[in-house]
Amino acid sequence: MINALRDFRVFLRATHRWQGTCEVSRGICSACLRRTATTAQAIPDRNANLVIRQWKEAGLVGATHSSARGLATVSHDKPHDRGPLQEYEERVYSRRLRDDEHQRTIIQTLQDLHDMLAEYHPPNVKHPTVESLKPHKSLFGSLFGSGPKKSGMKIPPNLPKGLYMYGDVGSGKTMLMDLFFDTLPHNVRSKTRIHFHNFMQEVHKDLHKMHIEHGSDLDAIPFVAANIADKSSVLCFDEFQVTDVADAMILRRLIEALMSHGCVLVTTSNRHPTDLYKNGIQRQSFIPCITLLQRQLRVLNLDSTTDYRKIPRPPSGVYHHPLDKAAASHADKWFRFLGDFQHDPPHDQVLRVWGRDVQVPLASGRCARFTFEELIGRATGAADYLELMRSFEAFVVTDVPGMTHRERDWARRFITFVDAVYESRAKLVLTTAVPLQNLFMSEEELSSSLSNSSDPSVQKTLHEDSAGDVDSATRMMMDDLGLSMAALKDSSLFSGDEERFAFARALSRLSEMGSKEWVERGLGMEERGGKEEREGWQVVRSRWREDSL
Repeated sequence: MINALRDFRVFLRATHRWQGTCEVSRGICSACLRRTATTAQAIPDRNANLVIRQWKEAGLVGATHSSARGLATVSHDKPHDRGPLQEYEERVYSRRLRDDEHQRTIIQTLQDLHDMLAEYHPPNVKHPTVESLKPHKSLFGSLFGSGPKKSGMKIPPNLPKGLYMYGDVGSGKTMLMDLFFDTLPHNVRSKTRIHFHNFMQEVHKDLHKMHIEHGSDLDAIPFVAANIADKSSVLCFDEFQVTDVADAMILRRLIEALMSHGCVLVTTSNRHPTDLYKNGIQRQSFIPCITLLQRQLRVLNLDSTTDYRKIPRPPSGVYHHPLDKAAASHADKWFRFLGDFQHDPPHDQVLRVWGRDVQVPLASGRCARFTFEELIGRATGAADYLELMRSFEAFVVTDVPGMTHRERDWARRFITFVDAVYESRAKLVLTTAVPLQNLFMSEEELSSSLSNSSDPSVQKTLHEDSAGDVDSATRMMMDDLGLSMAALKDSSLFSGDEERFAFARALSRLSEMGSKEWVERGLGMEERGGKEEREGWQVVRSRWREDSL
């Protein structure tokens, strides 16, 4: 009975998007069920009679159409409406794939993107003219040299966040890309899947052709990118890797141009983005491309890693933006992983701080979950955050907004909370409306503040690497904004040196807390020592709690 019920539930999950919707308390006869099952190929034809007989004996289906009170009724729908998760369920049921919890978590991420693409309508591609891509020379330009060209490429705010899936050989990269590409929603009418090396060869060929026809000083990348985007609103790369300096020098602008036309990128690789083009010639010039990939694509680790409880670690990083449909599942996965749902199901909790109640909306094990409004929007302070650190080891904070000069109180409280998390060596998971580097100031706010600066040196140093007193992670984020330390110090966004320092420190600490080493430390990951590593970390945390009293 238990096995029959389990198989029946898997069958319904495998066919409900292919065949339609399942409604509880309606009937379905065995003849219709058999026809539905074999049409969807969810049950091999030779096994259909045996399987359906077991379901009938368990009372899950009726014998004829007159059986009015069965478990489900299935109506027909089009095959291409089925997403990656339904396709995976079907392959598992038909024994073509082995059910794997880690892979299922990754496929849920594919499904999230599939659902967003089903509602996505890319903008019309605007092709630049050849004349607009030629350098504009003037008397002053010839005397003093022309300044850097503004690309004019702005990524649409409604562009779904693409995927960057990386893992070793045998981690399932090809299978996952097959699942995603083959089940793209029917409204995606232009799509391309290509090996990345072949793609770059075509790009260089098109660039060369443009330069032959219109001169070598032509900025051909926007022209070529527009042609590619016109043919593919979804572009899938197999084996993304960068080994050639010619590729490295143009990739940032090429990818940004594709995204500016509303092109969604999905790629597989055997390297994390930060390991791309490692030790390559002029690699420093490739760093902005890495930053772009990490900001605009959701990075997923396909190599399965588990803690001592045998719970797979979520494949994505701990920070997610924007607040799209995938944000909720991101927070759910990390809350389940960092909490202890089996022994301590999610519940609310109240802490006492100096005679006041601090509400914890959701807690499980040593993990607490808040919305930004619940944690920062209320009148909370350092004492509250310190008590939270004593009670919990991990925090999931959702719906974090961008904080401009109008929300300076929020920003100060949030920075105080980040400092408390960092100093207690706790874990932090965030879903944010904007990238981390824009949490405390929007790009428009920054540009306005700096353009009104009275110091000419600020304009001169705006794109210079003068942030020598900041670590490389923070500098990378600041460089991506076109921001230097000299410009930051002259900005009117901050009320004093102390606040400017707190801003830079918060970005640096958030960057460190997002690293693989920080996240996996103390979780008892098998590769790091399992339960013994977890127990050793508990001793360190215990000493911190004693010192903080």
